[in-house]
Amino acid sequence: METFMYIIGAIVGLIIILALIAPKSYAVSRSIEINKSTKELFEYLRFLKNHDEWSPWFERDPNMKKTNTGTDGTVGFISAWESDHKQVGHGEQEITGLVEDKVINSELRFLKPFKSTSDAYLKLDEGSNGTIVTWGFSGNNKFPASIMMLFMNMDKAVGGDFEAGLTKLKTIMEK
Repeated sequence: METFMYIIGAIVGLIIILALIAPKSYAVSRSIEINKSTKELFEYLRFLKNHDEWSPWFERDPNMKKTNTGTDGTVGFISAWESDHKQVGHGEQEITGLVEDKVINSELRFLKPFKSTSDAYLKLDEGSNGTIVTWGFSGNNKFPASIMMLFMNMDKAVGGDFEAGLTKLKTIMEK
């Protein structure tokens, strides 16, 4: 019985240590310069339906079930998706803020394969030959999921998808 108590104590101690050192937040972003004005890009990007044309996740499952609530391109619009593809899952994106020709803010709510909420954005800045588009998201890691983040690099997990999506966006917009 005493050995059992030591084992339980060690496991609890390990969990506490891991929870203390686990990252409490994450942030991932990528940028690309596109030879279009901020106005043209903002008018395209504000509509979530247009994201399907360049989203790496839509490309993984073009047959995902999609539903929309509200008026696309306005604050409060929600685009929801359901997919059996493990890298797509189920979730929804809500437009939470628009700054004309500057930024589109949204909240990503993932429901499956695991629940999480992230703040996402598309930011537009004047570049030397067009507009610099920055796509990013950030959020907080809650216990016990925060412990998993010790073994997973969010930047590596999502950064490549952001790069692929932005490259496809550039191709579409510069046609």
